[in-house]
Amino acid sequence: MAMNGTITTWFEDKGFGFIKDENGENRYFHVIKVANPELIKKDAAVTFEPGTNNKGLSAFAVKVLPESKYIYIAGERMKLTAIKSYVVFSEDEPVDSKIDKENAVLSVGLLMNSIRPKESVKPGETRSVKKLAITTFQGTTSIFSEDEIDIEATIKMLKK
Repeated sequence: MAMNGTITTWFEDKGFGFIKDENGENRYFHVIKVANPELIKKDAAVTFEPGTNNKGLSAFAVKVLPESKYIYIAGERMKLTAIKSYVVFSEDEPVDSKIDKENAVLSVGLLMNSIRPKESVKPGETRSVKKLAITTFQGTTSIFSEDEIDIEATIKMLKK
């Protein structure tokens, strides 16, 4: 089952580094396990097969994704060249719609359908939630909330 990740550390002289996987775990990788080692660099997006070694989590069959073609946001792959615009905004949401990160549903469509107010919270009790809306040239808009993604980090990727 291939996973997505980002190279967080790369020791070129030693030939190894670390990948932060989509669950936020750090995984060791070695240059001999990389299909296109010439593209290895810090912050590069990768796909890989998760594994373990005697030191813990590892990654093998690593492929570095060519510079900034895609970004992964909350598990959804987006082509950077397809992104027309993005905007950050705040929206008041019922307090009880906070998403449980452990069990976050990856697809935004499913997410929107899975939020149902619970009876226990006082009606009308809200909190302000920061959101990022991304519109593609195909005219689709995806909205991600700060409960799902690191909005600042995502914008940094979008600005590259």
